[in-house]
Amino acid sequence: MPIDIYWRIGTHGDQRSLRRRVASRGDWAPGEPGAITPGVRGGRGDGYSHLDHMADVARASELSGFVGGLLPSFPFTDDPWAAAASLARETTTYRFMIAYQPGFLHPVQAARMSASLQRVTGGRVVYNVISGGGGPPQLWWGDKVDHDDRYARTSEFLDVLKGVWDGGPFDYEGRFYRVEGAGLPGPLARQPFPEIYFSGSSPAAIRAAGRHADYYLSWLEPFEALAAKFAQVREHTEALGRAPRFAVRVDVLARETEEEAWDEIRRGWRHVDPARLRGPEATGDSVGWLRSSSFVGWPVTHYRELEAAPNVWGGFHLLRGGPAFGLVGSHAQVAARLDELIGIGVDAFILAGVPHLEEAYRVGERVLPLLRGHDLRDHSPISATRGTP
Repeated sequence: MPIDIYWRIGTHGDQRSLRRRVASRGDWAPGEPGAITPGVRGGRGDGYSHLDHMADVARASELSGFVGGLLPSFPFTDDPWAAAASLARETTTYRFMIAYQPGFLHPVQAARMSASLQRVTGGRVVYNVISGGGGPPQLWWGDKVDHDDRYARTSEFLDVLKGVWDGGPFDYEGRFYRVEGAGLPGPLARQPFPEIYFSGSSPAAIRAAGRHADYYLSWLEPFEALAAKFAQVREHTEALGRAPRFAVRVDVLARETEEEAWDEIRRGWRHVDPARLRGPEATGDSVGWLRSSSFVGWPVTHYRELEAAPNVWGGFHLLRGGPAFGLVGSHAQVAARLDELIGIGVDAFILAGVPHLEEAYRVGERVLPLLRGHDLRDHSPISATRGTP
């Protein structure tokens, strides 16, 4: 089975490195010296925007062999639907994994938007369906639905979206949605349905994923915990007569030697607020975040105390926004850990690195070729012209 490997495209300002948590890329970032932001040339602004920077990352990762890019969605980011439509013309085979919360769109409108994007991009849209982590970020959207009901709403949303996709007429009456005689019109109804990457670690999330997910998507965790979670999802999904596939979102810090990689962490560690070393602060009802926080003993005083297993480090959230766990090591070590993840059942990866642009080249050129014994799917346009499968 081919392994799909995606890269993350930041939909907000990026950092220059993990050494300092200061945004310096695109017009979400302040214009500090050396930053890649709108500049002044000949007394006038050069018009460089964050969308231009995202296009650079998309082209770099496509050329480096990644099958596509994840476009995250948060209150502080650009909208990933609009970004995907804009970036499609910058790439040729690259897929766009659009993160979205179903509660903030009507499913019929989501179907129409998706089918139109499929027409424009030649079928390069992929869904990252997220149901929200609760707390202030959820209220930012005006969403007061509680944790388990958010997944029930997501499940209904996908029922309706799939129901109208082939043209209808489709009727549905549930707790959250009601449609009568709905269906996509004409050419929109003949588009391929996007693959669904479904996130969530709670029992409610796993129930919904069992019905709808093409890929069950998890943050990286220590491998034994991840394998146990996959077994739980597999049991539930197979009971519904479906075959599960699994994907993991992984931050990667790989250098020529392990010592060089840990030295990058050490340099960033110097700027971490000591108050954050007492332990992570929960801001919502995310089960995934609670699980992630439980794998290391808090408080910590040294960055190596967050190494839950060889090369598996749980402190990335201290050096940039996002999940805690990622891989730190030499190119060969990181490739070996990815191989181990494939061995426990991972079918796809969403990799990330800071800064996204330079690390896309580094990981694509130095890590991916070291993955052994697996049929990696290379969609880069360069490989396509060479006839690479």
